[in-house]
Amino acid sequence: MPTFNISGNLIDLVQQKIFPATVWIEGRRIAKIQPEEKKHYHQYILPGFVDAHVHIESSLLVPTEFARLATVQGTVASVSDPHEIANVLGIPGIRFMIANAKQTPFEIAFGIPSCVPATSFETAGATISAQEVEKLFKEDDLSYLSEMMNFPGVITQEPEVINKIKIAHQLGYSVDGHAPGLRGKEARSYVKAGIATDHECFTLEEAQDKLTLGMKILIREGSAAKNFDTLHPLISKYYEQCMFCSDDKHPDDLVKGHINDLVRRSVALGYDLMKVLQIACLNLVLHYNLKVGLLREGDSADFIVVDNLRDFTILQTYCKGILAAEKGNALLPSVSVKPINYFVTSTKKVEDFCLPAKSDMVRVIEALDGQLLTTEKHFPALIENGQIMADIDHDILKLAVVNRYQDTTPAIALIHNFGLKAGAIASSVAHDSHNIIAVGTTDEEICRAINAIIESRGGLAVAQGNSVSVLPLPIAGLMSNADGYQVAQEYAHLDALAKKLGSSLTAPFMTLSFMALLVMPELKLSDRGLFNGQDFQFVSLFID
Repeated sequence: MPTFNISGNLIDLVQQKIFPATVWIEGRRIAKIQPEEKKHYHQYILPGFVDAHVHIESSLLVPTEFARLATVQGTVASVSDPHEIANVLGIPGIRFMIANAKQTPFEIAFGIPSCVPATSFETAGATISAQEVEKLFKEDDLSYLSEMMNFPGVITQEPEVINKIKIAHQLGYSVDGHAPGLRGKEARSYVKAGIATDHECFTLEEAQDKLTLGMKILIREGSAAKNFDTLHPLISKYYEQCMFCSDDKHPDDLVKGHINDLVRRSVALGYDLMKVLQIACLNLVLHYNLKVGLLREGDSADFIVVDNLRDFTILQTYCKGILAAEKGNALLPSVSVKPINYFVTSTKKVEDFCLPAKSDMVRVIEALDGQLLTTEKHFPALIENGQIMADIDHDILKLAVVNRYQDTTPAIALIHNFGLKAGAIASSVAHDSHNIIAVGTTDEEICRAINAIIESRGGLAVAQGNSVSVLPLPIAGLMSNADGYQVAQEYAHLDALAKKLGSSLTAPFMTLSFMALLVMPELKLSDRGLFNGQDFQFVSLFID
């Protein structure tokens, strides 16, 4: 096995000190750390960054390709919930992710998705029962029970939900949470069930309440949900109970930065370096019992080298003793991938997206930039010849969800704050069941964008007039099998096209993908109809 050494100012997070040292690596492990006196180096050696909660599928990349891009940003590991592909393909999808991840030295700790499907109010491609959760824990290399999104089921003690939690605890695994806005008695019931973390806090007060109940809070900054500016005050007092995560990170954002951005921003705000690094590197390893080194003799050789402790410019990233990235260049090889998928529905007709008017007033989903939450608005409908039309002047557009697992009638609703002045965009990434979702200004362009995705068996599309641009996602309709940097470039192109059509949203496709996420209040669209995520029930589009 190769032996080499690196010298620098070593940051020991366990002992909370910095000292000059030479680190000797043999094979995949740190063989020796030799402290040195009266030296000061112009570089620092520290444990690598870890993403405490991410759905790799949302990067549109397979795990090995996600690793190539993430290591350039100093990330050496991720705690990953594969519930996107699980909702499409079930256990075979989870095992696809595990098998691919084994081909990279980047450590990926996968959890078992707890909610497949996420709710009973939508059509998914698979179901994972409590019995199958136990089977996966016993047979596969899995680390925890992923986010329990069915918080109403936890609070009301639904047997299947509680059984999954009990199985995880009995086998010695932790359970991740997902409880947006949950406070008071309901939050206490949720935590009492044995749920340890939450990454869905949108206010500082909510996060502080959950911390006092014993939860650990994940400070999230992704492509859609951005909570760092709200939650960073937790760093000073609660640094032992916090972690950083991205949750969902599109490829064009991943090539710009990852957890390293949160470290840099935290230090720039004046927070103590050791507290920040404990959140970014240490807490996650201890909480999830990750197979990730912490720069101690005998540890796995997972660490990074940076040029200073302000900008944290990544000079080198090592994963299990392998140089994975250096000075902005990805050094891990791409891995050949054979696509797996589940796509049944046939192409649609323009008339499938017509919406006969049943009243003059309608419920409208209001999208919020940088949030997964929506609000419910009531507006007068624009009606022509008995049909409800997109009202571009008032930014009220048509939203459609098409079941991709069977041929059914599309569900149609209305959405505000998307901003398109022309055309339509569509995606087969539609959390969590991943049916096809589209927003647009005309029925013809909505239909054209959706059909382009159906013909590609998954992808993202922008339609304007007769022109359609598509980024194919042949793996479960969620991920590409192409080079990650190429995917990032193609995604950035589609993002620019959507913004050229008028959308002012930071990430139009990412925002669109969450308009079918029923477990996030307030108003969303399932393939079965308009849904109120606070009351957990369907509601009518029309107001009498």
